[in-house]
Amino acid sequence: MDSVNSIDSYESNRVGGTDRFVLLQALSEPNPAGASSLSPATAVLDFSLSCLGEAADNLPLSEHCLSSIANRRSAAASLQAPAVERVPVPAFLMHFYLLIQKTRHMSFHASRNMLAWRRKGENAPGLKAPRKEKHVKRETRTRAPVEAPYVAPRQKPSAKSFHDKTVEIFEGMTILELAKRTGASVGSLQEILKNVGEKVDSEFDPISDYVAELVAMEVGVNVRRLHSDEGAVLQPRAPVVTVMGHVDHGKTSLLDALRQTSVAAKEAGGITQHLGAFVVDMPSGASITFLDTPGHAAFSAMRARGAAVTDIVVLVVAADDGVMPQTLEAISHAKAANVPIVVAINKCDKPSADPQRVRIQLGSEGLPLEDLGGDVQVVEVSATSKIGLDKLEEALLLQAEMIDLKARIDGPAQAYVVEARLDKGRGPLATAIVKSGTLLCGQHIVVGAAWGRIRAIRDMVGRATESGRPAMPVEIEGLKSLPMAGDDVTVVGSEERARMLSAGRKKKLEKDRLHKASEMTIDIPDASEEVPKRVELPIIIKADVQGTVQAVTDAVRSMNNAQVFVNVIHVGVGPISESDIDLAEACGACIVGFNIRNPPTAITRAANQANIKICLHRVIYHLLEEIGTYIIDKAPGTFETKVAGEAEVLGIFELTGRSKSKGPDVKIAGCRVVDGRFVKSSTMRLLRSGEIVFEGSCASLKREKQDVEAVGKGNECGLVIQDCDDFQVGDIIQCLEQVNKKPKFVSTGGGAVRIEC
Repeated sequence: MDSVNSIDSYESNRVGGTDRFVLLQALSEPNPAGASSLSPATAVLDFSLSCLGEAADNLPLSEHCLSSIANRRSAAASLQAPAVERVPVPAFLMHFYLLIQKTRHMSFHASRNMLAWRRKGENAPGLKAPRKEKHVKRETRTRAPVEAPYVAPRQKPSAKSFHDKTVEIFEGMTILELAKRTGASVGSLQEILKNVGEKVDSEFDPISDYVAELVAMEVGVNVRRLHSDEGAVLQPRAPVVTVMGHVDHGKTSLLDALRQTSVAAKEAGGITQHLGAFVVDMPSGASITFLDTPGHAAFSAMRARGAAVTDIVVLVVAADDGVMPQTLEAISHAKAANVPIVVAINKCDKPSADPQRVRIQLGSEGLPLEDLGGDVQVVEVSATSKIGLDKLEEALLLQAEMIDLKARIDGPAQAYVVEARLDKGRGPLATAIVKSGTLLCGQHIVVGAAWGRIRAIRDMVGRATESGRPAMPVEIEGLKSLPMAGDDVTVVGSEERARMLSAGRKKKLEKDRLHKASEMTIDIPDASEEVPKRVELPIIIKADVQGTVQAVTDAVRSMNNAQVFVNVIHVGVGPISESDIDLAEACGACIVGFNIRNPPTAITRAANQANIKICLHRVIYHLLEEIGTYIIDKAPGTFETKVAGEAEVLGIFELTGRSKSKGPDVKIAGCRVVDGRFVKSSTMRLLRSGEIVFEGSCASLKREKQDVEAVGKGNECGLVIQDCDDFQVGDIIQCLEQVNKKPKFVSTGGGAVRIEC
């Protein structure tokens, strides 16, 4: 009963830390009934003691307890007891069994005395416990390991759920912007982009809306395109028609006849040199937006921009001139942009007009005309006589109805920059055509690498308006810098996002520029080969609008040749400034100004003092011609040997027995000049039966016993060649001279220029 009482007091003694001693005291009591008559409680206690094992030997027990435990162990070992009948074990005995398991693993609660005894044992001198060495399991397997199939690790579910989140994406957004909207890290987005095959170098790199949507789907968020027409209400809009064709085929005159104006008369040189946008109210009541493109070969980029933004292309071909190079180029631009074409055969009122020949030429170029069984409409018109204008309007409206032009009115606008210029009073201005949505004053926009807040919107007449709707050409004011023609207008929500997107695009442009410069490798010529000399010609280009700057730059760079490298070191929009003069003086450049006002007197005087050449023109023909002449003058040229004259040997005279002061004996060839002229300072070549016998300098040239410097055709002369005495009657003597051959400026009828060496 004492043991049972000790067991019952376990819960009360456990907190105090004396449960071990209560247990061991109960186990150490003698069994009066003997080993063969153990009670169930005593049997369980003995079993628990055996489980405790050697752990009891390390406990601070009294000698009485230790001797009792030893007696019980010896008695249990020597006893051959029959099987004990299974009896239900009380719950408190199970508590004892668990307690012993706990004690075996040394996880019991120690009392204050026990802890003090343990510290004393640890600090006792010479009683350091040996360190337990780390057990190393030896590999005893000799067979090859069994290959198990690879099981991919299960990805940990993200604690953050994105499935109910919707973010707005747009064309040109950066990775950093996408990371802010989705909540994912920039590194994870870059890893997704690498997996889908997109090359991304920086978090400021712009990505397309399709790539942004794909990345957002991988992250697990829903997307909504900011400038998309999905789910929006589409309404009919006016068509955008671009007039294209060869130079001087009557494009602007045809537009003047449609809108009852006279723009062509105001153009410098009578040709269009800018890309103009106009809204024309047709007699039928319909409204059509027209884009007028230059036909000169230098303005190829303008025509490409016009084809990219247009819905219909009107191809103007002169009936008396036919298909020309820029006509074919316009067809190529329209086909590349997948835009339908309407052919307008102009100047049909002229006596030399032949519209049928134009149809045959266009058909041979692969244009499927309606007359030849195709779908391209052909209209015969005359801009001066205003013939066929109603048929042209009908053809345009029919084509617009066939393609069913509709656009989104609500929401942020999408626009395309067709031209950009710098105004002295209003700053950078961009002429754009709205594709969809509505452009409002006060919105923050990003145009290429430029950004700003729209300060004013004006139509092409110059009237201020509050908004710009689809198919409407507008002039945007409020940009911080001048954009490039051909850039897209992106509406953003705040100034911070506009700055960030602009900074990212600037970094991208600078990186592309450096990469392009690094790709331009310099070929080191072989020392054994003779390399022609090539000079560098630095040029600064200033023009009135961005598109013209690009056109002039491309035309000037096309004049590069083997002798002159045209290096455009700076381009800009606006008049010539003092900084341009300083830059030109520093690098010895020539300044080219196109369609800008004359510089002030102070700038002109400074340019004259620094010996800087300034080329100012308002017509592209004259500008390219002067630049070509300037390049030819700067070219070093190539020296070539040219036959200046030929003479036939009629007789041979020999001077012998001369004194030492006059020199050794010589042979004189009596000749008659049959072609060209002979010059004493030139090199002479002796030919016999067409083969070269001797070549050397002229020692003496006389005519009628008089020393002369040159002898013309038909005259006779006496000729002595240095160190040559092998003359025969009938030989041919050629007079050779070195000629510096300069490049040649070539201009075609369409305005394309090149320099041939």
